[in-house]
Parts: sequence; C-alpha cells; structure tokens
Amino acid sequence: MVQKMSCVSPSQTDSVHHSASVDALGLCSLNATGLEAAHQSAERVGGSLFRNQVLRYLGKISQQCSSQWLVRDGASVWHFGQPALEQMPLQITVRHPRFYRRLALGGSLGAAQSYIDGDWDVTDLCRLFIDLARHLDVTSHLEGFATIARPWRTTVNWFRRNNRLGSRRNISAHYDLSNEFFAQMLDPSMTYSSGIFSNEHTSLADAQFEKYDRICRKLRIGPEDHVLEIGTGWGGFALHAARKYGCRVTTTTISAQQYQYANSRIREAGLEGQISLISQDYRDLIGQYDKLVSIEMIEAVGHQYLDRYFAKCSQLLKPQGVMCLQAITLPDHRFQSYLRSVDFIQRYIFPGGCLPSLGAIAGAVSRVTDLRWLHCEDFGTHYATTLNHWRKNFWERIDQVRALGFDRQFIRTWEYYLCYCLAGFAERQIGVAQLVLARPQARLEPIL
Repeated sequence: MVQKMSCVSPSQTDSVHHSASVDALGLCSLNATGLEAAHQSAERVGGSLFRNQVLRYLGKISQQCSSQWLVRDGASVWHFGQPALEQMPLQITVRHPRFYRRLALGGSLGAAQSYIDGDWDVTDLCRLFIDLARHLDVTSHLEGFATIARPWRTTVNWFRRNNRLGSRRNISAHYDLSNEFFAQMLDPSMTYSSGIFSNEHTSLADAQFEKYDRICRKLRIGPEDHVLEIGTGWGGFALHAARKYGCRVTTTTISAQQYQYANSRIREAGLEGQISLISQDYRDLIGQYDKLVSIEMIEAVGHQYLDRYFAKCSQLLKPQGVMCLQAITLPDHRFQSYLRSVDFIQRYIFPGGCLPSLGAIAGAVSRVTDLRWLHCEDFGTHYATTLNHWRKNFWERIDQVRALGFDRQFIRTWEYYLCYCLAGFAERQIGVAQLVLARPQARLEPIL
C-alpha cells in the first residue's frame, strides 16, 4: 500500500533521521533567466518523472514485503506497505534529488553509486537488502532503463577478463588496498573467507579455525603429504596445515601485499622449512601434489577460464590426489542471466570477479578432467554470520580506517558491500560450499 505524499513540518517527523542538504535546483532558480530558466524547468519536470517512476517501483515492492518503508525527501514523506508488529518502519532519507534519476536510469548500479555519493541514507541498510533479496522476482524490475546500458557494462567487464595480466591487475585492485585495512576487519588469522560456526557463541577466530581444520580433515592431510594451495590469502591455511598436521605446503598468491604479509608470518612462525611461498599464476604452476586446496579463489578465475582452471588442478594432482575447493556459488537457475549482467560486486569491489554455479563447476570438471565428485557441503548462512562479524569489526575500528586515509566514499562503498553480501547469503540467494574432488586412484575414506 502506498499513501499519497503529505507535507509535514520537521517536528512531525522527528523519528526520521534527517540531515539538511542543499537543493541545487532551488538555489539556481533564484538567478536563472531566459534559457537557464527553461533548462531548470526541464530538470524539474524530468526529476518529477523519475521520482514518480521510483515511487511506483517502491510501491510494487511494498506489496510483497512484510515491513513498512518510509521515504522522506525534505518536507515530503511517502509511506509504503503495512506496519509490521514489533518492527519500526525502514526509513529512507533522500539527500539529493539526483537519487531518483540515478535509480530510474541506472537500476541497481545507479542505486549503489547514489548511495556511495551520499544521495540517500537508510536506517538499516542490511535490512533493506534482506527485504529486496526476499523478493527478487519483483526487484528485478528495478533495472528498467538500465538494461539499455547493459552492452556497455558487459564490454567494460570484458576488458577486466582474467588472462595473466588481467588477473594480477584485478587481484591487486582489491587485495592490495592495504594489509592494515584488512587487519581492522578480519580476525587475527587474517582470514578473508567464510568461517564455520559451531553455535551462536562461536567467535570469528574459532569459526575460521574450524573451517581450515575441516578442510584438512576432509582431505585426511598428514605429515607425509605435500599440499598445494592456490590462493594464499594472508597465509592462514598454510600456517594451520603446517602447524597442526606437519605437512609440507606450497602456496601461491599474485597479490604483492599478501605475499609480503604471508612471508613475514611464515618466517615469524619458523616454518620456512615446511611452507614454500611463491608468486605464480595458477596457469604456470608445475609439479604434482598429494593434496590441493583452493579457498574462495575460484571467484577470480572467470567463467571463460573455468575449464582451464580445473584442467590445471587435475594435472597438478598425483594419480591418487585429492582436492578441496571452497567456492561462493550462485543457484544454477540464475547463472546464465548473471553472466549477461554486471553487478555491484563486479563494478565496485572485485573487477573481473565471477561467481560460478555448482552446475558450471560440475560441467567443467566433467569436460576436462578425470576428477570424481566425492563430497559437497553448503553452509551459506555461516557466511552471513561471518560478514556480520566483519561489519561489526569495521565499524568498531572506523577511526583507524579513516586514519589509514580511506575517505567517506570508500567507507560507504564497503558498508554497501558488506550489507549487500550479508543479505544475499542470509536469504540463500548465494551460497558457499566445500567440494572434495579426487583423481581415479584416490582411496579416501567416506567423509561424514
């Protein structure tokens, strides 16, 4: 249900957080004459059209949502949906009139850029995304005119493809932001992937330990094994496996900052004799290993390189070798439409990123390898919990983040990113899974 616009005084809407912003159109119109006045008039008409389009869209969503949304633009307030028991309305404050145009013409990416620039705020961004994620059949209509820009967006994304040069550039764009920045958000092991939580009281550090240990247990890693890890991160898995299971680990990263950090940790732990840290693209790796581990690295491979990635993994395993892959995944029924689009993560966070589906992984494995699919465990809701911990750490240490030189736009981008992902996992629109794949001669005990 949508209630018609009503004009109210600030005292009538004290419950809505609002920070006054300059109305650029209003200020300019004071001195506009002739052609300038006509231009301002056209902008007002266009702004009204975009606003009405956005409000109609919000009305459609509100019919599906079980909560109430309140949109405030200056002295105007719109109410959407029905009040929910024991839940305050979700309050959106428009701080710049271009919000409507950006959302109407740019769709979800327009909304993201508009938020990053401070055009709008909301009392609970995670809750907003959860509402939207619950109703993808309706929210897909948000794209509207944005579909016109899709060929341009996909062309831009094509130039970010993950060949050897592109992979290093894309990895650097995200992971080389600053080791000090990631240290503010992550647990002491500097693990940037989903943990596995035993219960609601499990700490982030314990959840990351359990994730690493579960991979080692699934692969039956022992002192006699030489393990290859594709995607070192900041060294968390290599250190865990070498310390607890006594194995040798060769681990590779193409992030310069991660290499420096992991190298220091390995030396400090006195594990140079067990862990070999290298900086090589997975396509250039040689040799054969007993076990192979890759934790949330496949998202940086790219759909067009999946066959090559799995062919290389198979070649790097001994005939009795086994690998464990942890991957963020999309549902198969949405995978093809995802490949034809560019989302917020690809545009603003992980250039060149591409989430696979389990079907896409299975197809690549069957086409180019002799690997057998032994095990699959999905724990997507644990990623929502992980992200909630990261977001809490991020805001608790926001002064340190600012002291590192990260500005308001960066902070708003990361708040958007963390909430966007949290909602996707919480509503099962994306998942995370551990897969165990084995060469033909592997004789692994059942994984229980």
